[in-house]
Amino acid sequence: MKDLFGKALLDYQNGNYTEDIITSTNISEEDELPLPYLFRSFKDMPKLEQKALKLTKGKVLDVGCGAGSHSLYLQEKGFKVKAIDISKGAIEVTKQRGVLHAEVKHILNETETFDTILLLMNGTGIFQELTQVSKYLKHLKSLLQTNGHILIDSSDIKYMYEDEDGGFWMDMNSTYYGELDYFLSYKGEDENPMKWLYLDFEKLQLACETVGLKCELIAEGDHFDYLARLIPA
Repeated sequence: MKDLFGKALLDYQNGNYTEDIITSTNISEEDELPLPYLFRSFKDMPKLEQKALKLTKGKVLDVGCGAGSHSLYLQEKGFKVKAIDISKGAIEVTKQRGVLHAEVKHILNETETFDTILLLMNGTGIFQELTQVSKYLKHLKSLLQTNGHILIDSSDIKYMYEDEDGGFWMDMNSTYYGELDYFLSYKGEDENPMKWLYLDFEKLQLACETVGLKCELIAEGDHFDYLARLIPA
């Protein structure tokens, strides 16, 4: 990983903002990811993120924290927050913005326990592939303290395969339609391609059942997105 995402965040944080991140997938065209959006305050967050932050309790783990906007908001509310990300640049920015406990770490290497684990901005993305969902959920469950919960969001992207007649053009014999190849570029440089998973609620619910988690639909967004709450069954 070249950490172009982290480089972009550092540029914005340090006053060198000249252009945005460009993203695309194997089923979608190039699109801009505006850097200011990654530094948003609570009032500018989507309602699902706001809902998740309002449901937060106790000691918090913010997984894939990015620029640290969620962590910063919760910390200012008095929560003890640990922010983790695999991006070294993102963690540097998170610290510069004032998050007290931020660390470069993959979620599968985390060992502390928490009352709330947050996976926001398509939190299922880090699972990468459908076959890995149970492994991640099992590990996340092991990080929960008694009465702890996981708040995670995603989207059902089946709509992206719909044609003008209302039919679907996806290959039903291929892998799960939410498994995407994700591409990112910044200032003319391409990041190494990565796998990214969008998981529909029914699939998430089924995966939770297999590892002893109860999956509750908390809220739905305006565009096939949803927020779920996971607790030990």
